[in-house]
Amino acid sequence: MRRTRFTWNVLTTAVWLVIGAGVCPTARAEVRLPNVFGSHMVLQQDKPLIIWGWAQANETVTVQMAGASQTAQAHERGEWKAELPAMKAGGPYTLTVSGSSTVRLEDVMVGEVWLCSGQSNMEMGIGMARDGEKEIAAANYPGIRLLMITNRWTPEPRTDVEGTWKVCSPATIAEGGWSGFSAAGYYFGRELHQKLGVTVGLIDATWGGTRIESWTPPEGFAAVPALKQEYERLQLGDPRNAAHQQRLDQVLQETERWLAAAKQSLAQRANVSPMPVYPEELLPPHELQNRTALYNGMIHPLHPFALRGAIWYQGESNSSEGMLYAERMKALIAGWRQVWGEGDFPFYFVQIAPFTYGHKPEVIGEFWEAQAAAQAVPNSGMVIINDIGDLKDIHPANKQEVGRRLALWALAKTYGAKGVVHAGPSFKAMSVEGDKLRLSFEGVGGGLASRDGKPLSWFEVVDADEGGFVKAEARIDGSTVVLSAPGVNRPAAMRFAWSMLAEPNLMNAEGLPAGAFRAGTMPRRDLMALKVPEAKDYQLVYDLDLTKLGPKVAYQVDNHARLQKPFDRIAYCLELQRAEGRTDYVYVSMDAFGTDLGKIGVPTVKSGARFQQNVSNMNVFSNVKGIVTGTGLAGGNLEFWPDNYGAANIAKVPNASAQAYDFGDEPSAPADGYGSMQVHNHDAKQTLFALNHWSEAGRADVGIGNQPKGSPDWTFAANAGSWQAMRLRVLVRCK
Repeated sequence: MRRTRFTWNVLTTAVWLVIGAGVCPTARAEVRLPNVFGSHMVLQQDKPLIIWGWAQANETVTVQMAGASQTAQAHERGEWKAELPAMKAGGPYTLTVSGSSTVRLEDVMVGEVWLCSGQSNMEMGIGMARDGEKEIAAANYPGIRLLMITNRWTPEPRTDVEGTWKVCSPATIAEGGWSGFSAAGYYFGRELHQKLGVTVGLIDATWGGTRIESWTPPEGFAAVPALKQEYERLQLGDPRNAAHQQRLDQVLQETERWLAAAKQSLAQRANVSPMPVYPEELLPPHELQNRTALYNGMIHPLHPFALRGAIWYQGESNSSEGMLYAERMKALIAGWRQVWGEGDFPFYFVQIAPFTYGHKPEVIGEFWEAQAAAQAVPNSGMVIINDIGDLKDIHPANKQEVGRRLALWALAKTYGAKGVVHAGPSFKAMSVEGDKLRLSFEGVGGGLASRDGKPLSWFEVVDADEGGFVKAEARIDGSTVVLSAPGVNRPAAMRFAWSMLAEPNLMNAEGLPAGAFRAGTMPRRDLMALKVPEAKDYQLVYDLDLTKLGPKVAYQVDNHARLQKPFDRIAYCLELQRAEGRTDYVYVSMDAFGTDLGKIGVPTVKSGARFQQNVSNMNVFSNVKGIVTGTGLAGGNLEFWPDNYGAANIAKVPNASAQAYDFGDEPSAPADGYGSMQVHNHDAKQTLFALNHWSEAGRADVGIGNQPKGSPDWTFAANAGSWQAMRLRVLVRCK
């Protein structure tokens, strides 16, 4: 996404606190309006029209338009506000504000006003979108008016913006921004103008590469319990807040103590300790991506300018957050609605398109799920565009259809247009029918269909007993879809379009696509209990969730101090779940190689565990292709240590290389180093399992069998983050 980076310092803070919110113009006698008002603007029909601005302190101003008149008195800071009665669509009118001077705005229309906001896919101008030159040449619509807000973030809420209302024409639609006015916003407004026959005003407040938090007001964070800590952090940066004042007082006391000590050290020609650092949490928003920064600079100055509603296209910069994004959407919508004070005005948004985002493929499925969940907010709706994306471009060019689909929501839900199908099929329920699943949908319109006439794509199912998700055969049966798959006898769960590369073909007869969803309950299989008969004779010593790795090894279960009986066998079971739901596992048991239960887990410095030795009578069970399984196997060896290590075969392990990291390596300083927990079958030239570099959490090395490429023992694989789930159990057989 397009992104701009900024730097910050304390001096900048001071400057922004003076000028960032806009200088109050009370020193000037003339009457002034904020730039959200201007000639050629559109005022929202059927809502009270709030007009505000500045004048001399205590001055009386008169606002007049279309025979309506209202007076208001400026307070001591020169701010005034007046309210004209609601009007029906029409115009042009002249709006006059008079006092010691007069402001006259010409060609003012009353119609429908929408705020268009988000990051670069909403910012993307008409000139960058599909058929840009052709569309610009045809953009002669006097009944569409455009206001583009100049990009600016600020630490404090501003009182004004830079921007000028313009009549839509080939010249004005192509001016400014990222190659012109928002294409998605324009095509949305064009559709409404053509269908409703009234003037439409569009406000473009967008910035590429930005996160949703920056657009959200404090009121939004306060409204969502899941964001309580973020709201508290915001309050700490507000100098009007008691928490800020208390913390700042502590800082000042610390600084005064340091100053006194520094003066004493200076007098004694002694060293001075470092000066206390001003806490960042006490700063107001000080970067583009900080919470409220863009709300302060580009949204706050707009209200209470009356709106019909808002459209939103954003998410790429938050796309790794999963369900947290649903909470962020709730905060944005609640915050905007609260500060505008117009009730639950319509809020329609676009689900981000398929693209190679750089995450694990299924992460975007979880993000799409979060976006869909935000539709639980009243009077909101989501446009799905998985059929018009571009896997090679994060900015799909077909903004005409994006705008049209947004307009369908508005026409159907805001304006009550009859017979408008505004959304594609959405999942309703799932039932199990023997070895098949039946899915029912809402929003089928004229019926379910395949966009390209081919079999339905991107459906997957998982069996209750075996394996992970596999491709499903999907057929349309009336308003339902029936799923089945060879080898899946007890389907337990399904998912649809659960990949960032998914461009599925399920749609309704009106051509609107279905979005990603999942249903059912993923089976929780204990493969060790199911596949390893001897495991019933062993007792659990340690159970470790490897997704929670870090500098400190924290077992979810630790029984080593409780188990007092002697033991003659030790076993390890590693399970790794793939993105599609399949779980790879290996279980290996061996004659006990020690008597201290505290040393058979992850070999940390604290545990004192270091083993580089052969082990005997291995029993190996695994579903990973190529692993040599069986009982009483010879050729086992351990490489357990917390140290760094090199590739030299210092222990002269048979079949090991002296150049490659495998089953014959050499520990080296420091003792608290990279770390190796590996069990091998050197007779078979195999790593059975490896856990290395566990302090690096998601960049640890975790694998079963030999690594296909690179070091056979997974050294430097840094692949822990690629697994959906990882579990390591350590067991013993008591005598």
